[in-house]
Amino acid sequence: MLLLAVVFIFFPAILTLSQTPPKKTPELLNRGKTLYGKYCASCHGNQGDGNGTLGKKLKTPASDFTKPFDNWEFSKGDIKKVFNAITNGVPNTAMAKSHLSDEDRWALTYAVVEFAASSNKTPGK
Repeated sequence: MLLLAVVFIFFPAILTLSQTPPKKTPELLNRGKTLYGKYCASCHGNQGDGNGTLGKKLKTPASDFTKPFDNWEFSKGDIKKVFNAITNGVPNTAMAKSHLSDEDRWALTYAVVEFAASSNKTPGK
């Protein structure tokens, strides 16, 4: 019974991490930027710095995406982990599971990674 519970809890996360990212295209990136403005900017800020109007009021601060990509707390430079955080949310934060399609979550992933400090090489370029 315990094994069954573990499978149901962790299987979605395992599937998510195993997905191959689609090619980053200008259209996908633009879609991600639109989605970011709609769903993320209120907490993470228009510039991705974690200073959105709602983000400033959170118990756990919103992530600052302008840091070098390798220094991001929940992904450490792994684009699949960014996708996973968008998909499944981040425990003990206001970041909830996403209701978006796989394609939209990848679009959003690419848009968020674009905020990474310019001194850092970002994936998909």
